[in-house]
Amino acid sequence: MSLRKNKITSPANGLYEHDKWYVENGFSCPAGVDEAGRGPLAGPVVAAAVVLKGEFIDGIDDSKKLTPKIREHLFWEILCRADAIGIGIVDSEEIDRINILKATKKAMHAAIEDLRVLPDILLIDAIKIPDIKTEQAAIIKGDSKSASIAAASIVAKVTRDRLMLYYDRLYPHYGFKSHKGYPTKEHIKRIEEFNPCPIHRMSYAPVRRVKLPFE
Repeated sequence: MSLRKNKITSPANGLYEHDKWYVENGFSCPAGVDEAGRGPLAGPVVAAAVVLKGEFIDGIDDSKKLTPKIREHLFWEILCRADAIGIGIVDSEEIDRINILKATKKAMHAAIEDLRVLPDILLIDAIKIPDIKTEQAAIIKGDSKSASIAAASIVAKVTRDRLMLYYDRLYPHYGFKSHKGYPTKEHIKRIEEFNPCPIHRMSYAPVRRVKLPFE
């Protein structure tokens, strides 16, 4: 079934109503897709794909609206109750090589391929992914409209935060535990003081403008 060919109108409001609408219009297996980590100066971009299959998980919302404690709780709820979950990760070196938008799409592509079931429509937060035959719906602010996308946003965010905690132990001078690589004043100050480390994104201006000792 093609949304474009059938010219289906927009679905109703509500996180679960939104996903239910696609099922009622001929799609048996929607998957929500979202990412975490486009804005940070360091670390990977992480994408998640989640198939809920009508499973209701109380409290699911855009990960940015949730506290870390609630995100952790919902992360485990999703892992236990979702029909399928896929993860895709693209590191900082690849981000520098191909740019963050392409890296985000690459991570999303990998997350979809990691699913153990084959979705018949992808509900994606804001963008479309090239080279995928599955029907796609790019939904602006999708993590606030679709339960599946919101679930993917939680899985991606918690997964990335855990990776940044690991990097905090490897590179303790930068405070990754507190800011997760985002461009806070403290983080930029640490980059200027200690120079970038191997997980910093050298193509990002606040990192790029730091003069390295060998330059």
